[in-house]
Amino acid sequence: MTIQSHLALPPTSSRTFIRRAIVLTAAIMAILGGVSTMRVEAAENSVVAVVNADPISRDALASASVERYGTDVLDNLINRHLIMQECKRRGLGVTNEEVRTEIFRVAKKFGLNVESYLQLLQEERDITPDQYSREIIWPMLALRKLVADEVVVTQEEFNRAFVSQYGEAIKCRMVMVQDKSQATQLHAQAVAEPSSFARLAKEFSEDPTSASVGGLIPPIRRYMGDQAIEDAAFALDVAEVSDVLPVGDHWMFLQAVRRMPASQPAPQALPAIKEQINDRIRDEKMKTAASQLFAQLQEQAQVVKVLGDAEASAKHPGVAAIINGQQVSIANVAAECIKRHGESVLEGEINRKLLTQALAKSGKKISNEDLKLEIERAAISFGYMNANGSADIEGWFAAVLEGGPGTREVYIEDVVWPSVALKKLVEDETNLTQEDLQQGFESHYGPRAEVLACVLSDQRSAQKVWEMARDNPTDQFFGQLANQYSIEPVSSSNFGKVPPIRKHGGQPSVEKEVFQMKPGDLSGIIATGDKYIILRCQGFTEPVVSDFNAVQEELRSVLIEKKMNVAMGLKYDQLKQTAEIDNFFVAAKEIPRVAAESNGTR
Repeated sequence: MTIQSHLALPPTSSRTFIRRAIVLTAAIMAILGGVSTMRVEAAENSVVAVVNADPISRDALASASVERYGTDVLDNLINRHLIMQECKRRGLGVTNEEVRTEIFRVAKKFGLNVESYLQLLQEERDITPDQYSREIIWPMLALRKLVADEVVVTQEEFNRAFVSQYGEAIKCRMVMVQDKSQATQLHAQAVAEPSSFARLAKEFSEDPTSASVGGLIPPIRRYMGDQAIEDAAFALDVAEVSDVLPVGDHWMFLQAVRRMPASQPAPQALPAIKEQINDRIRDEKMKTAASQLFAQLQEQAQVVKVLGDAEASAKHPGVAAIINGQQVSIANVAAECIKRHGESVLEGEINRKLLTQALAKSGKKISNEDLKLEIERAAISFGYMNANGSADIEGWFAAVLEGGPGTREVYIEDVVWPSVALKKLVEDETNLTQEDLQQGFESHYGPRAEVLACVLSDQRSAQKVWEMARDNPTDQFFGQLANQYSIEPVSSSNFGKVPPIRKHGGQPSVEKEVFQMKPGDLSGIIATGDKYIILRCQGFTEPVVSDFNAVQEELRSVLIEKKMNVAMGLKYDQLKQTAEIDNFFVAAKEIPRVAAESNGTR
C-alpha cells in the first residue's frame, strides 16, 4: 500500500501536487499583492527535502552539517577573517576582477580555458567554482598583497632557478647504507674497481629504488637541494667515485655516469619560461611569508572558539567564535557548511528519515543497548579486542574517527544507527534453514577443485581452444593454451592456474561442471555472462573439517551475518525505490558563481 492511499491524495504524485500548490500560492499572492514572492520563496526554501510527505527543514540540515563539519569550517573562517581584518587594517582589498583574472591565469598555465579548469576542479577535487574563488583564490591574492614587500623575486634567485632547470647536470649511480664502516668498505671496493659500482649498488645499497637499477638516480643539478652532494657530483669525472658523504642517518657515495650539457630554450619560449620560474619562486616565498604572517596574526589575535564549548556557548548564544572582538555567528558557519557539504549531509538525513519511518511502521525501536552491541560487534570483527577477548571500544573509536569528520556521536548516528535500524527491519525475515547450513558447511570446509582455466571472449575461439586441448590432453599443453589465448589476466599469466573452486561459491554453472569431473578430465565449454570458460581438472583437496557439529555454531554465526547483510541491502534498495522523495536542495542549487563577492567571509 502506498503513502498516497494512506493520505487519500488524488492519483497525481505528491511531488506534482506540492509543486502545483507552490505555484498556485505564488500566483494568488502576486495577484492579491498581500505577500511578496520573496516570502513564498523563503517558505519554499525553508524545506530542503520531503520524504514520504515528511519534510526536512533547512534548519535541520544546518544543524546536521555543523555537527559533522562545523569545527573544520570554523577554522577556515577564522583564517579568512584574520586575513580580511589585516587587509582592512592596511587599507588593502581584492576585487572580483582580480579574482577572475587570477583564475584565468591559473587555467591558462595548465593549458585549459576557465570553464574546463573549473569543471576539472569540481570533478577531481569536489571544489565548486564559488568555493574555489572564495576559499583559495581570494585568500591567496590577499596574502600576496599583505606580503608583497617580502615576496620579490630577485635576479639572482631567477638565475639559480634557471640553471637548476636548464643548466648542466650529472647522471650518477649511488650506494647508500646506514653503517659508516660498511660504507667505507664498499667505497674502497668501488674506487679499486669502478666497473663494479652497479653490482655493489644492487647487492648492498639500502635505497631499493636506485638499487634495483644498479644505483642509478635522477640527474643531479645545481641548486636542487644538498649543496655538498651537488659539489661532490660536479667535481667528478666520468666513472670517478666521490668521497663518502653523510645524508641524514645514512652514508652514501656517488659515481658519475655522464655529464649532461646545459640546454638552451628557444627564444620564443623564454617569456613563458621566465613567467613560470618567477611564479614558482614567488609561490614558494609566499608560502613561507604567509605561514610567518599567519603565525604572527594568530599570535597577536584574540580568538575565542565558542562552537563546541558548552560553557562558552551559554555565555555567547548563537556565536561560533569571537575574533579580535568580531563575532562569527553559528548561522554563518552553518551556511558555509551547507555550501560545502550540504548535498552529502542531506543524503544522510533522507536515508535516516526513510529508516525512521520504516521502524515506526514496523513497530520497532532502537535502544542504547542495541547500539552498544553493534559497536562491540564491529570492533571485534575488525580485530579490536582486549586481552580477555572483549571489544576494545576505545581503540575502535580511535581508528574509525582518525582523519574523519565529527565525533563519536556522529559516528553512531551516521554508521551504527543505520546499521542497527536495517538489522531490526530484516531480523524477522532472516532465518537459516538446514539446507543453508549444509551448503555453508560444504562451501567453507568442503573439498576444493584444483583446475586449470582458459577464459575466452567468443564461442568460436572457445571451440578452437577446446579442440586443441582435447587433442593434446596434458596439463602442460593446456597451460600453454591458457597463456596464449585466455583473456583473463590470472589464468593467462599463471599458465591456466587459478584459485581452487569451492561449492556454493557463487559460480553455479562452473561449480556444477567441475564437481562432476575427475582428475585429467576436460570440461565442456561453459558459457557464463559474455565469457566462455574451459577447465581441466587436476584433482580435489581434502575437506578442511569433516565433523559438522564441531563448527556448527561458528558457521551459523557467519551465515546469519552474511544472509542479514544481503537482506539489509535489499531492504535499503526497496525503501529507496518505493519512497516518494523530493530533494529541493539539489533541484534549486545555485548556478556556480566565480568571484561573486570581493570578500572571503560570506
